[in-house]
Amino acid sequence: MTGKGCYYLQFNFLSAENRQKIHKESLHILSEVGVRFHSKKALKLLEQAGAIIDQQSSIARIDHSMVDQALKTAPRKFTIGAPNSDYDFALPSPYTAYTLDGTATFALDFEGGQRRYGTIKDIELGSRIFNTLELGLVNWPPVVASDAPKASRVLYEFLTALKYSSKHVQHELHRPEEVPFLIEAMKCILGSIEAVKERKICSVCYCPVAPLTHEGPMSEACLELLAYEVPVLILPMPSCGSTGPAGLFSNICLANAEALSSLVLFQAVRPDSPQIYGAASGTMDFKTGTFLEGTPEMVIQNAALGEMARHYDLPNTQAGCLSDARYPGSEAIMEKMLTTLPLVLAGVDLINGIGEIETSQLLVLEQIIVDEEIARRCRRLAAGIDFSEGKNLFDDLLRVGPGGHFLDADSTFRLCRGPEFYQPLLQDRSSFDEMREYGKTDIYARARERVEKILAAPIQNNLPESIQARLGDILDRATVDLAKSKQSL
Repeated sequence: MTGKGCYYLQFNFLSAENRQKIHKESLHILSEVGVRFHSKKALKLLEQAGAIIDQQSSIARIDHSMVDQALKTAPRKFTIGAPNSDYDFALPSPYTAYTLDGTATFALDFEGGQRRYGTIKDIELGSRIFNTLELGLVNWPPVVASDAPKASRVLYEFLTALKYSSKHVQHELHRPEEVPFLIEAMKCILGSIEAVKERKICSVCYCPVAPLTHEGPMSEACLELLAYEVPVLILPMPSCGSTGPAGLFSNICLANAEALSSLVLFQAVRPDSPQIYGAASGTMDFKTGTFLEGTPEMVIQNAALGEMARHYDLPNTQAGCLSDARYPGSEAIMEKMLTTLPLVLAGVDLINGIGEIETSQLLVLEQIIVDEEIARRCRRLAAGIDFSEGKNLFDDLLRVGPGGHFLDADSTFRLCRGPEFYQPLLQDRSSFDEMREYGKTDIYARARERVEKILAAPIQNNLPESIQARLGDILDRATVDLAKSKQSL
């Protein structure tokens, strides 16, 4: 792919023939196996759209014509906004951006170093650090807030991320009763429902339950959000050998079928509503049965599904920059580089995975900074070679001739700090003697220094105290009302 004199590296995992093969097999799954929807509302809407419904099993069989219609009406491009419009992000994107990894169970305490359950404070700290990243544009609450009221926990997570980030916030809602509170919070920040629809400062993640199942309340929450034009990230997560077939091709087809079934439902309810095609397919550890995501097979699947998104001409987010390592260190860096670069070369819009290890179960604040280094290096690799006329230095070669040097060349001074030569954020390129004299520090130690500086600086967000107080009032009411609605179920 070329542009402005540059050659951009691009890698395809799938041929055109194989993309068609995946699509055809996915249609076969939807029409013959079907998809279970644990929502009577969803089943009724699908039946009206033309699906064959087995009421006893709650399985909908979806014809290829319904998929064709959904792909026809789904928007090819839209912009996800942010409280600070400088961070608005147009989809599809000419470059790969990143999301903070979401809802880990645990956090590595920055001060004490102990592994503990995540808290509201961890969402604040993670959001503040992520806010400084050049390529980080979508903020997920990085942990489950174990100290938030149970009834309104998901809203505490959502609104805490909004309070401490100037960037787009993406999370999930679990049931339709939560929707009015999120809409009210966005209206509080933006001023009107019209602005909520137009600016799209929040989106929700929707994960079908593999294999081929849609949970009831969560799907109904998404259906209600469509009226407010809130983007929905569709994120299937089948795992080879457990919740998906033990073969990459069939697991990819399963994930694609789950994504298409979600798209069919949402487009049937509201054509032209914004959806993002995603995937977080993994593999099973065949020794222990656990889910793995820091593997070559994971990134092969998600890169292939990213190409299916391009095949359908849909914006996309793919899980990547992931590691199953239990501790920060070389294993985490190795796996994260492995699971990032192929997605960047495949041209995905967004990679979801920054900041966590242990199969997305442990937030490490220093890892957010280390992962930024990985992201920036991958961007440089994908940028390739600049073939523009200004980079043809034949005149310098002619002047220097055989046996000379280019240290004093004007072009050396002009280009040495340019984008063609990557300047690392964390790597120490001091000599051996300098390291011995001043002390050697590793990448995580230097990342820790950056985290300390960020957290010592004033909090960066654009929300006045009056709006933050109103968000607190919304959470108080949500806690009371949602607790009551749960008791009435």
